[in-house]
Amino acid sequence: MAKPLMFLPLVVIAGFVGAAFISMETQDPNAMPTALAGKEAPAVTAAALGANPTFEDADLRDGTIKLVNYWASWCAPCRVEHPNLIKLRDEGVTILGVNWKDKPDQALGFLDELGNPFAKLGQDPANKMGLDWGVAGVPETFVVDGEGRIVTRIAGPLTDKVLEEQVAPLLAGEGE
Repeated sequence: MAKPLMFLPLVVIAGFVGAAFISMETQDPNAMPTALAGKEAPAVTAAALGANPTFEDADLRDGTIKLVNYWASWCAPCRVEHPNLIKLRDEGVTILGVNWKDKPDQALGFLDELGNPFAKLGQDPANKMGLDWGVAGVPETFVVDGEGRIVTRIAGPLTDKVLEEQVAPLLAGEGE
């Protein structure tokens, strides 16, 4: 006859698995917090990428809200979000791009194929700038106010839902 305590480890493990599942289902993957929210954006140290204009610190402090988007040619979610970046550009949103841990020729090929949504662009092959900004992976987008302060960070692709619920209100000047 089995002793009741013999099943205790299975019950405990099942409880942990259930709690992890519930946690994954209720968390918003785009709600990754940033310690930089409300603080001045770290220095821009991106290098030039091809003949594209490279952005600098002054571009973050020109009085207009903008997006800083970290992306890579090898990143499948970056390909998914790209049409939304093009749409934002066409609506007049300034997007500054940082090509992250990528090969320049592949990054330029990606932009040649899909179009360039970036007003200015730089590359960060060694992740120096990405580390300063707290980038965990791509795509990641930072909303930066006109004074160069980070308003928020969005981890993952800019989907229609993310644009509608998170980005549009900030671009309209709400929620700062």
